[in-house]
Amino acid sequence: MADGISSFWGPVTSTIECCEKNYAYSSYIAEFYNTLSNIPTILLALIGLINALRQRFEKRFSVLHISNMILAMGSMLYHATLQRVQQQSDETPMVWEMLLYMYILYSPDWHYRSTMPTFLFLYGAVFAVVHSVVHFGIGFKLHYVILCLLCIPRMYKYYIHTQDAAAKLLAKMYVASIFLGSLCWLGDRLFCEEVSGWPVNPQGHALWHVFMGFNSYFANTFLMFCRAQQRGWAPRVVYLMGILPYVKIEKPKSQ
Repeated sequence: MADGISSFWGPVTSTIECCEKNYAYSSYIAEFYNTLSNIPTILLALIGLINALRQRFEKRFSVLHISNMILAMGSMLYHATLQRVQQQSDETPMVWEMLLYMYILYSPDWHYRSTMPTFLFLYGAVFAVVHSVVHFGIGFKLHYVILCLLCIPRMYKYYIHTQDAAAKLLAKMYVASIFLGSLCWLGDRLFCEEVSGWPVNPQGHALWHVFMGFNSYFANTFLMFCRAQQRGWAPRVVYLMGILPYVKIEKPKSQ
């Protein structure tokens, strides 16, 4: 949304703006709440990364947590500047992250081990180059939704084959967080005019960021549990300070 104090970054050149007044609190931050709301994602991903490294999970999970942080940082850069170039730092990592999820979900049953990562890497590289030149608009959203939908059957398969109640709860929290986050995103997009007249703006897009930060963390933790189960590492879901779930494993001495 327009209005607010003068801009350090110049005129808005991004193709998407959210329902938040631009430069309302600082000339250096275009959308204040939408920028800061990415911090929980970075912190949660950092916790996940530390756990993955400390327990020597496969490198794919360290890369996954790092990709969550990169996406959140790119989103902060985009919402702080509302520049077309910085918009790429938000949208392109979104696609890269989904390609990484596809690899983690499908690679255990993929017989040709080198073909999948090679294809996904080339796909992500080509997309980044093309997307830097061509703005897809609604095509980007459809492309992203398709990538998400391709992950659902495998996630559901993991869920129905998991007997552990705590792990199943992780999957349910994953679904609940994306549902609530989507409601916030849609409300921000569809009812901006009405919301702008309220005494307090609920900042639907910022809430979307927070919910999606937890959504990524729950997804990563659930996938770490499933992978540890496949490897015979006796995974258990335990809680950090009695609140935040994470996976604890016991590897056989031979590993």
